[in-house]
Amino acid sequence: MKIQEIITKLWLAFFIVLVLWGCEVDYAPKPKGYNRFILPEHAYQPLPDTLPYHFEYSKHARLLNDSSWISDRYWVEIYYPQFKADIHITYKVVNSMDSLKEYFDDAYFLTAKHQIKASAIDEAISKTPSGKTVIYAELEGEVPSQFQFISTDSTENFLRGALYFNTQVQNDSLQPAIEYVKVDIVHMMNTLKWNDLKGSSRN
Repeated sequence: MKIQEIITKLWLAFFIVLVLWGCEVDYAPKPKGYNRFILPEHAYQPLPDTLPYHFEYSKHARLLNDSSWISDRYWVEIYYPQFKADIHITYKVVNSMDSLKEYFDDAYFLTAKHQIKASAIDEAISKTPSGKTVIYAELEGEVPSQFQFISTDSTENFLRGALYFNTQVQNDSLQPAIEYVKVDIVHMMNTLKWNDLKGSSRN
């Protein structure tokens, strides 16, 4: 066999392998699917009267005692098993303007801690139907807490809440669930009342 024929056959074999290899490279597996959330209709139930605050929270959530190591009296978690989401509710008694300032400073510090990962933090001040003021903070980006809120009467009660998802799913894929829980949080704050320690409700 002539050298030229050998070279031609080698080039032909190389070309066939290249074509077959190229076909394999062009194949792309289907990307992994994101969690698909089935969002139930919003429905609400009242908090027990054993707390110094009262609001309506989702019937699709469970009311739990706060499980963190820094848990204080009257701190609770509103847990959504379907989304693996928690709304952490913390409560403080306002004893003075100094204590109120301390609570605000702590709340803003906890929100600001997310600035490293947050692409944006949007704050809004809202009035509830009963005239209470609520400060909402919406955090964008791959942050552990996507929505936070504060309400106080400035004299006796200070309440703060933060939404967390206990999942590795990225926040853009969690967006339907985040929006769903945000609606519940706004309803919670729109129905917020303060209770005295004897359980009577007051606006």
